[in-house]
Amino acid sequence: MIGLLAKLLPSGIKLGMDIVKNRNESKRLESVAELRHMEKMANGEVEYQKAVMNNNNQGWKDEFVLILVASPVMLLIWSIFSDDPEIMEKVEKFFQQFNNMPFWYQALFIGVVSAIYGLKGADIMKGRK
Repeated sequence: MIGLLAKLLPSGIKLGMDIVKNRNESKRLESVAELRHMEKMANGEVEYQKAVMNNNNQGWKDEFVLILVASPVMLLIWSIFSDDPEIMEKVEKFFQQFNNMPFWYQALFIGVVSAIYGLKGADIMKGRK
């Protein structure tokens, strides 16, 4: 038993040293990344991105679009759980009417949603002609 422990002890110590070394290297890399980010901020390279992020965080358009896009799904869920066939018919009618709208409007709508949420709306619309 002691012989086995003597054999495993160097492996355990080496593993512990590797873990400490990796943590120290991670901290060093984080520090270098933060330094580079600060340099970019000092040069004015990051200011625009920060302004865009602040502007996006202050608006309500994301929430409005989310409500607009989620409304038919929420109505559909409610119609199923409440057994209200009228709502199901209205949701189906909504999608039929949306499908009958001009392609350019559908693409515009998907583009706006894509711009707000960072989705690839163009890829969604490629297959449709």
